[in-house]
Amino acid sequence: MTDACSPILLFDSGVGGLSVYDALRRTLPDAPVIYAADLAGLPYGTKTEPQVAARVAGLLGRMSERFAPRLVCIACNTASTIALGMVRDVLEVPIVGTVPAIKPAAAMTRTGVMGLVGTGATIRQAYVDDLEAQFANGKLLHRIAAPGLVALAEDKLRGKPLDLAAVEEARAGLAAMERGEAIDTLVLACTHFSLLREELGAAFGPDVTLVDGADGIARRIAHLLEGQDIAASGPARFVVTGPVEAATGLGPCLAARGFSPPEAF
Repeated sequence: MTDACSPILLFDSGVGGLSVYDALRRTLPDAPVIYAADLAGLPYGTKTEPQVAARVAGLLGRMSERFAPRLVCIACNTASTIALGMVRDVLEVPIVGTVPAIKPAAAMTRTGVMGLVGTGATIRQAYVDDLEAQFANGKLLHRIAAPGLVALAEDKLRGKPLDLAAVEEARAGLAAMERGEAIDTLVLACTHFSLLREELGAAFGPDVTLVDGADGIARRIAHLLEGQDIAASGPARFVVTGPVEAATGLGPCLAARGFSPPEAF
């Protein structure tokens, strides 16, 4: 029998998974949550597949021993597309991953031309090839790596001044591709990018719909936990790998979401 206070563990390389946390709060407002940010390993998108797989599996193994979660959500597209299978082999609790929202985007597009922004590691994965083949057959899906947007999202949540050059670079890069001017749907294939909806929306314009998987992930978690007793015994916790000082500046955005002060893992 799962203890009512047993937490959901949300894991990401940084603050990107807070976009999933926000959706989860709308769906399960009273769920106990521990958010784990691997700030010591950020960013994942520039690492090799073996590096990401070993790091994510190792960290989640240790975190599961310490926190005894009822469910683990890998709220990171890069980690999910690379390490989801390995983590499911290692852990004995339900694992929910985050994969690019190509299926809903393909159902939504009117022009048949879609864009996808992700990290370099995500956009080259066979997992993404399979999603494209399965759901976007007969449509154009243009992928572009936009690693600068990860740092931009991290800066935004810390209240730092924003340099939007990376946003314009991604827009211009997609526009230059075949029928790029006809892109009407943009898949945000990194949870960090969902925190930049305002900036991306302004750059791509009102005719482009931004699509992510946050609400779908929240519904999936709620479905898997259906019938379980859920009761938070206190505020949500925010833990970071490496020195806790790496979370400096996040206080206001975390407090607004109901987190206690950041703590080191």
